[in-house]
Amino acid sequence: MTQSDAYKEEISSQIPALQLLIAMGWQYLTPGEALHLRGGREKNVVLTGVLEPWLRTHNAIRVKGETRPFSDANIAQAIDRLVDEPLQSLLLSSERIYELLTLGTSLTQIVQGDRKSHSLHYIDWQRPANNVYHVSDEFSVEKRGSHETRRPAIVLFVNGIPLAVIECKRPDLEAEGGEKAVAEAISQMVRNQGEGEIPHLFVFSQLLVAISPHEGLYATTGTPRKVWALGREQGDVETAIQGLINRPLDAGTEDRLYNWRPFARRVREHFAALGERLPTGQDRLIYALLRPERLLELAYQFVVYDGGVKKIARYQQYFAIKVEVN
Repeated sequence: MTQSDAYKEEISSQIPALQLLIAMGWQYLTPGEALHLRGGREKNVVLTGVLEPWLRTHNAIRVKGETRPFSDANIAQAIDRLVDEPLQSLLLSSERIYELLTLGTSLTQIVQGDRKSHSLHYIDWQRPANNVYHVSDEFSVEKRGSHETRRPAIVLFVNGIPLAVIECKRPDLEAEGGEKAVAEAISQMVRNQGEGEIPHLFVFSQLLVAISPHEGLYATTGTPRKVWALGREQGDVETAIQGLINRPLDAGTEDRLYNWRPFARRVREHFAALGERLPTGQDRLIYALLRPERLLELAYQFVVYDGGVKKIARYQQYFAIKVEVN
């Protein structure tokens, strides 16, 4: 990709997506900050610098009215179980990780002289406000068996765990005579899940999103190209989305979002001159799927493993089930 193409992709799709995600409650991390939080190693995909303190703060052992923290050794063991899961195959490992994320793990510890197993959880699925949410872009990941890297456009982390991956494409790709821009994003996402690529990122992901300004599609790990789906919100949400996409960033976040980029001044001037903008197809998809509480709900209640295939509900199924439950 040329520098000109990279700039077009940033201002048309990637940065607007980040601006909306930040407005919806995702804390922005620069690529450098994200790398630091994963121990400075591009082969690591979990932000253990976020996960470790979260596990300590939000897990405890309660016995006979007394509360004790998990030991340092048990916190380290919990992290190791998550990040050191052997990569047997993409879907087998994905299912094992999904069980850890949704069910938690059991750790043995002596409390009041009694040695017992106690449950530890990686995500608080029932109380979304108890989790921490981060977003980073140009997330460089080392390929398996190589020092080469791939760079997914945007990754969303819950408690440091990469639950969603987004690929962004500029709209003028369609004018060049190829497939729709979003189709290229899907192809890139499918390629990156391959054996010699970065499948160790995708064993954690529950939601995959391919966007270009005019449209977007979503899927989950292992989904073939042909069955990626549209996503929509129910009811009239245009006013809510427009308010979010035009919400000013605080000065510190704005600086961190723009200043590390090769075209920092040009990007800043572009968005300063842009003025009020109207919602796009990618805005609507991001709002429908990636509000923190919605992502947790989709991952926890609407993902299944069925005969070796991982599936996520289509938006029609999601809303139909919500109506039945309520």
